[in-house]
Amino acid sequence: MAQLTRILPVFAAFSLLTTPGLAQNASQITQVQNEQSCPGCNLFQAELAYIDLPAVDLSGARLRQATLALSTMNGSRFDNANMSVANLFGGRFTGASFAGADLSQAVLVGAHFGGANFAGANLSGANLSGAEMATARGLTQSQLDQACGDAATQLPAELTVPVC
Repeated sequence: MAQLTRILPVFAAFSLLTTPGLAQNASQITQVQNEQSCPGCNLFQAELAYIDLPAVDLSGARLRQATLALSTMNGSRFDNANMSVANLFGGRFTGASFAGADLSQAVLVGAHFGGANFAGANLSGANLSGAEMATARGLTQSQLDQACGDAATQLPAELTVPVC
């Protein structure tokens, strides 16, 4: 019995790591790569770079560590999505919505966010260097105080971001 009590915690931990809900879903990633919306999908570490995905709905999706570098996702929805540690380098997100999204530790370097909505988004540790956010909506000084940027970061009037 003592041996069984030592094995059960190991088995429980292993089963949590191999649960399908924690790994990426290849068919859902393919769905998005084919320009289809996928709200709530598991797109963990998805490769979505260099793709044109206008107005795709990825609300509530798990995009943790996903690559959206140099993609064009104008008018897309990322509301309440987990985009922590995601790479949005140089992407175009005009009119996109990131309301309530977790963008902690994300790379937004050189991305364009004209008219994008950031209401309630978590930007802690995000790198906004060179990002174009001058017409972004819902940004607060409190959000920006948790992020960093550089002299090329364009923000709405009277908002600033700490230097990286």
